Amino acid sequence: MSLNLEQYVSEFSAQNINGEHLLQLDGSKLKALGMTSSQDRAIIKRKLKEMKASLEKARKAQEKMEKQREKLRRKEQEQLQRRSKKTDKCLSDATEGTNEQ
Repeated sequence: MSLNLEQYVSEFSAQNINGEHLLQLDGSKLKALGMTSSQDRAIIKRKLKEMKASLEKARKAQEKMEKQREKLRRKEQEQLQRRSKKTDKCLSDATEGTNEQ
């Protein structure tokens, strides 16, 4: 409707075209849905291309954030392991010192 193509809403609804299905449509499928105007199909295809690009950009940003979280998690884990080893060594040294006395 925002593209001024409301005349196709009823057919898209009747065919249960949702967002996921919409992204899979090409020119021939749009034509089969009753979109006979090549200009209207061009408008839809252009908008779909923009949407796909936007989704891909969002997916890449999500992947980047997940990688950063994983890197931070590994770094924190390594720091905890180092602290644990240091604490174990200090305890071991203290125990040896007590045993020597």
